[in-house]
Amino acid sequence: MAKRSKRYLELAKKVDRLARYPLAEAVSLAKQTASAKFDETVEVAVKLNVNPSKGEENVRGTIVLPHGTGKVPRVAVFAEGEAARAALEAGADRVGAEDLVEAIQQGWNDFDVLVAQPQMMRIVGVLGKMLGPRMPSRKAGNVVPDPAQAVAQLKAGRVEYRVDRSGVIHCPIGKVSFTEEQLLENLIALLQAIYQARPSSVSGRYILSVALSTSMGPGIRVDLEDVRQKAA
Repeated sequence: MAKRSKRYLELAKKVDRLARYPLAEAVSLAKQTASAKFDETVEVAVKLNVNPSKGEENVRGTIVLPHGTGKVPRVAVFAEGEAARAALEAGADRVGAEDLVEAIQQGWNDFDVLVAQPQMMRIVGVLGKMLGPRMPSRKAGNVVPDPAQAVAQLKAGRVEYRVDRSGVIHCPIGKVSFTEEQLLENLIALLQAIYQARPSSVSGRYILSVALSTSMGPGIRVDLEDVRQKAA
């Protein structure tokens, strides 16, 4: 087991590990357990009753959080013509075609998200092995006819939620500097999106557990009945 710092152990004393906190109380407690010198990210972990190896149960989607994430991503776009000009006007940090592919192949990676027009995927495909999960995809909402709209949404706080191999979704909902109301509204919006993405093949309970934490803080378990009432 990893050795915890004295700071972490002191913060952990504020959290009852056996308790399941209502959403609003969990958000408030998360802010109280942040003590780093930087503006920590508040993240939610949602355990789902799904089998990610089954295509229909690989829960995934995007949502524009009401108050953003507190971080404006660097967005590079594969586009040409009018779409390229519109993407730049929407705030894209770099737009290109073959030249952008070549730059990435040569090691340029000054971006957080890649967006592409569908017709550009013919030249972007060669980057698949290099980019891995950072590759633009339709499921992530990053291969679209209107890249300018995608850029605007990403800059406004769009996030992707995706279940991992163990059936857990990890997603940021803002920064510690956000108000409790802003974090709560972001959290509820995300939980609603996850509920709406419930696969039809799943029977019984869909969400098994929810926990909040900050970048350097302890986990805070959330009351599932409150989750159901607020988000289902």
